[in-house]
Formats: sequence, structure tokens, C-alpha cells
Amino acid sequence: MEIKRVNEQIAKVRLHGPGPSDVPASVLDALSARTIGHLDPDFLRVMDQTQEMLRAVFQTKNRMTIPVSGTGSSGMEALVANLVEPGDRVAVVRNGVFGGRIADEIARFGGEVLEISLEWGTTVEPEQVKKALSSKKCQALFLVHAETSTGAHQQHMKEIADIVHEHGAIFLVDCVTSLGGAEVKVDEWGIDAAYSGTQKCLSVPPGLAPITLNERAMEKLRKRETPVQSWYFDLTMIEQYWTEGVSRKYHHTAPVNMIFALHEGLRLILEEGLEAVFERHRKNAAALQAGLESLGLRYVVEKPEHRLPMLHAVFLPEGHEEGKLRKRLRTEFKVEVGGGLGEFAGKAWRVGLMGHSSREEKVQALLRDIQSVLCVRPVGPV
Repeated sequence: MEIKRVNEQIAKVRLHGPGPSDVPASVLDALSARTIGHLDPDFLRVMDQTQEMLRAVFQTKNRMTIPVSGTGSSGMEALVANLVEPGDRVAVVRNGVFGGRIADEIARFGGEVLEISLEWGTTVEPEQVKKALSSKKCQALFLVHAETSTGAHQQHMKEIADIVHEHGAIFLVDCVTSLGGAEVKVDEWGIDAAYSGTQKCLSVPPGLAPITLNERAMEKLRKRETPVQSWYFDLTMIEQYWTEGVSRKYHHTAPVNMIFALHEGLRLILEEGLEAVFERHRKNAAALQAGLESLGLRYVVEKPEHRLPMLHAVFLPEGHEEGKLRKRLRTEFKVEVGGGLGEFAGKAWRVGLMGHSSREEKVQALLRDIQSVLCVRPVGPV
């Protein structure tokens, strides 16, 4: 049987879904660099630089800031496995699919979940957090900063962190979609531990989950009464491999070339400048929002100030079948957008402007293609 090379089987598709995003050529070049050993001195130097750049993007000084081997969900599992012991009670803000996944993960590791259930497309207010934590003693609060299933952008992060700490708990945050595309101020906001993924606004292929833990989180880890239930994600061992300036101890073989790719993706972001990157995402989001609304699409998140700049969840105009239109976009225009998840399945699109996919010319081309498949005339300029 003759099997074609992968590159001969893959169409050139513009990625405007919920991830992955378009990957710059220099990141792909880094991914294809010569593979070397995971304890090679050249690789250790790249590891150190990658950690420093991750700290800059997370806006933190946390020593324990590393990429975990695995996609974004591995970051979630790493935080839960290390920071939630059997019997711990964890408050979870559930306002979309990914809040639900966190709750499921905590329960699987023996934690007790105190759900703060909200309408999808909304975000939690500090008073709601205070009320929940006052009702029952919790060891942690977990929320999603950028809920990819709805396009909701959580606000009041500093105020929520203060409430969490006043109640003697730690503050855990999912930043999978926001990191590299919007402000994530780990130290200033008081986040104790956070995780992300490489395939969204960092514009690196899927395969790594950047995480960061401050000393409060590490202290909780060190004082565990039970061993970490996951050997692969046990940070008490992994930190000995990622700690600079000491004899590194082998834990598992690092995905060398993926870390090369992450190094280049982070380098590009910092070369452009964090604030410039955030402004680019904001500017292109405003243009896309104006264009989508002019075509009759309605946002899932009603309040504009609570909408993400990199993920736009929208309902299509009446009479349009979203699945057929998404298929036409992919087959005729070579554009990928995402369908709805959970209660929005079959009802909404999730349109991404993440990282390298967030460019002015790409926004205009995307709007023209969406207009073509909708067969509608815009109300005003597109």
C-alpha cells in the first residue's frame, strides 16, 4: 500500500477556530531543528531561556514556571493532581464547558466540588465568590479566565484573589485561551497557580501546557499528607529537572523539539512587545465584531466588556444551519471555524483570532468569506 507523505495530504487551511492557531514559519523551523538530548547542555540553556520568557508572558517571578508535557488539559490535570488532596473542598466557577471539566477532574482526584453555577456566557462577580466561600470552608477556588466555549472574559481577578486569600484558600486559574493574547498578571492579580496551552495565542503547535505556581501553592504541595496521585505530573519530582543552577534529575524525556518551538513562539511575542500584542488582538477583535454583527450574527456574551478579544462565540442568523456553513467554509474557502460546545452545540460558531491568526488582513479575508457563505448583504461596511 502506497501512503503519501503527510504534507501531500494536508490542505492549506486558515485557522480561525478555537485552536490551534496559525503557526509562524520560524516556529515551524524551530520545531524541525536537529533533535538533541534532553540533558544536553545546549538544551538546558534553551530550557532556562524558555522559563524566563514564560515568566515574562505570565507576568510573574515564580520560580516554578515551566511547560508541562502534554496539551492544555495536561496543565489542568497537573494543577489538580498536585494541589488537590482527597477530601479537599474546591469551589469551581462553572459557566461553560471548561469549568465543568475542571469540576470533573477535581472529583476524579478525590476532591469535593462546591459549584458556583452561572448562566453560560456570563462571568462571576466577587460577591458571588465571597458568598460561596463563606458558606463552606474551601481549600481552593478554580475558575476559567477565558471560557473558550462561550467567549466570556472573566473580570475582577484581583478582587476575587483577595477574597480567596481572606478565606484561607488558594486561587487556581485556567489561562489556556488568554495567555499571550490578553493581560494575564499572575503576580499583580494574586493568582497562586495557573496553566495554559501552546496552541492558542502563543501560536505554537499543540503539545505543551505552560504552568506557573507561586510559593503559596508550592507550600501547599510540600505539605501534602498524601503522595501526588499522578507520577507523570508529580511536580515535586519534575521541579528537580527544571530547577536552574543545580544538578538536574531526570524524570521523563522532555519533548525537546516542542520546547524549541515554544522558545521561538515566546521570543516572537516578546520581540513584538506584550502591550503591542494585546493591542493587536483588541484592535482586530473590534473589527471582527463590527463585521460579524453587520452580517447579522449575535454574540453569546451580551456585555461587550466581557467578550474575549481572541475567541468570538456567535449565533448565526435565523434560517442558517451552522454545520453546513462551517463545512462550506472549510471546503470552498479553506477556512476553519469552530462549532458550539455543550448547550451551544449546533447553535453557534466559535471564531478565533488567536496569536498569528490575529492579523488585520486575515480579519478582512475571514469576513469576506463568511459573507459569501451566508449570502447576505452587510448592514454597513465589512
